[in-house]
Amino acid sequence: MATIRASCGDCGDVELTTADVQVRICDDTNEGTYAFRCPQCRMTVVKPAETRTIDLLVASGVAFSTWSLPAELREPRIGEPISHDDLLDFHDLLNDDSALENALAEFTG
Repeated sequence: MATIRASCGDCGDVELTTADVQVRICDDTNEGTYAFRCPQCRMTVVKPAETRTIDLLVASGVAFSTWSLPAELREPRIGEPISHDDLLDFHDLLNDDSALENALAEFTG
């Protein structure tokens, strides 16, 4: 089992095994991160990694998983962006029971 040297923001350099590190790769962008739990402070550390680093980690036996960006990012954007005032109005509507009942009545028809 390979020894991997990584850096914890609080503890500095730490030594890990391949079983201590996980790699995640985005299917859409090929960007990757690696994560580990610091053996000294026990905090989870997640760091971005270049393709070369990801390839080295996976080649040395580190487990990896892939993920995809949410489909909503590919949806067309139409209309004006939601403003701060829109959020305040929505908040007020959620706190108004009669407005909520009326909206639900219109929706359920």
